[in-house]
Amino acid sequence: MWWPPLLAACLAWAGEAGAGQPEPLCSSRGLCRAPARPNASVPQPGQCPPQRREADMCAWPLSSDSLRDPFPIDVIQENFVRNVRNCIFSVVYPIPFKSRVRLVAVSKEVLENILDLDVSVTGTSDFLQFVSGRKMIFGSVPLAHRYGGHQFGSWAGQLGDGRAHLIGVYTSRNGERWELQLKGSGKTPYSRDGDGRAVLRSSVREFLCSEAMHYLGIPTSRAASLVVSDDDVWRDQFYNGNIKRERGAIVLRLAKSWFRIGSLEILAHSGELDLQRKLLDFIIQEHFPSIALNDSNKYLEFFSRVVSETANLIALWMSVGFAHGVCNTDNFSLLSITIDYGPFGFMESYDPNFIPNTSDDEGRYKIGNQANAGLFNLNKLLQALKPLLDPRQKQLASQILEGYREIYYIRFTELFKTKLGLLGENEDDSSLIAFLLKLMEDTKADFTMTFRQLSEITEDQLKRLHIPEEFWALQDLGKHELFSEWVTMYLLRLNHNKGDCDSKRRKRMTSSSPTADFTTSLPEAAGCRERRLLPAPSSLGQGS
Repeated sequence: MWWPPLLAACLAWAGEAGAGQPEPLCSSRGLCRAPARPNASVPQPGQCPPQRREADMCAWPLSSDSLRDPFPIDVIQENFVRNVRNCIFSVVYPIPFKSRVRLVAVSKEVLENILDLDVSVTGTSDFLQFVSGRKMIFGSVPLAHRYGGHQFGSWAGQLGDGRAHLIGVYTSRNGERWELQLKGSGKTPYSRDGDGRAVLRSSVREFLCSEAMHYLGIPTSRAASLVVSDDDVWRDQFYNGNIKRERGAIVLRLAKSWFRIGSLEILAHSGELDLQRKLLDFIIQEHFPSIALNDSNKYLEFFSRVVSETANLIALWMSVGFAHGVCNTDNFSLLSITIDYGPFGFMESYDPNFIPNTSDDEGRYKIGNQANAGLFNLNKLLQALKPLLDPRQKQLASQILEGYREIYYIRFTELFKTKLGLLGENEDDSSLIAFLLKLMEDTKADFTMTFRQLSEITEDQLKRLHIPEEFWALQDLGKHELFSEWVTMYLLRLNHNKGDCDSKRRKRMTSSSPTADFTTSLPEAAGCRERRLLPAPSSLGQGS
């Protein structure tokens, strides 16, 4: 495929901070039309908003100005680990791999429907160099975000993007704003003792799980691409002192925002209250447009939204058996989306004590404690906001936080009623759900397949306690001495579904019950067989 000579000017080398500035993007193409969508960024020369999916990255508008311009930037330009103050971001360029890089996976849906790129662009060297951090789109300066956080209940001080670079903000043709970030792209001032890298194993897990969560209907970051190198990265996978050599990889991931509770905590702990107000106002204006900036209670309303949506998110996690693994305040999004996929896991046999993180010795973040972890994190958010609240607002905020448990409980019950095909309200619904979960715990029944098979079995089969062999999860459940008692209660409750019938019930339940869970073994296996994900359309050698 032939590419115009101007394409080379679209990408700037990103090896070191202070690299030479490239020529303007597509400077021969004239002025861009004014954006038709409200609140869209005014395009700079050469940054025309795409009217169709682009196969030419030269016409693809990406800029970090909307994040750089509102805030002070770290005054130190050199990339070394240090304590950073009085800024939200540091300008830091990705550090390219030294070895050959291959593109092994892309999300066609993300590329085409979010980034407005034609999937054919993935076959170009320019795309590979962009997603591996070797080149940046001109006009977009890479950033590393400064934040802090409470980790396993204790204040950890400055944390930040230690192996991630925010490489630009893209506003889609649908008017959606997305922040693009490379993970595993090298050291930053926030790397602490880390090497700035991610390995193929964990990168495959993040790529697959974030997309799986999206299709399960759970708010999440997205993954666009995955590249793997031949660079050696050393990791102690099980934290047992057994360090092994693995291969370095980079994921291009997207989120509406990467700001998290720790983004505000670091400013409160450092006494940078003016900057904290500026960041809060920015977040409210960009992501909570229904909250008026001139409202004296804007921070209170913001807190109320975060409390409610965090409760909703964790209830959704529980409904699919997802355990995040590291529910620290630096991993909890202010937009209440699932971010930072690390030692997560999906529960197979139902066990409220399921712990996917081998370093979580005390089980702080076991699946059954996630709602409590959310409450702890929201309390830390409230502590960070308190310097900006008056006495009356502080009291109201405490009352809002007290309502978190009820919000979570209501949402949890709603989700599991849907999984059981229950319509309307009944005071015994919570007991019916709890009864089933207790039976599942006692028999170690498969979480996902129990609900799936309940959606497939007929009421007549349940009445006769005739569980066909293919419904193996229900057969396991049926071994419990109280199973028949639960079935009687369940069928009686189904009879109270107004205007319902068995076929409608099964169809309704099937739509909310996946056929298989995203088990830990699947991404681990995929990590060992990356060639099977997608054929690599191109490769990048050292120095090319």
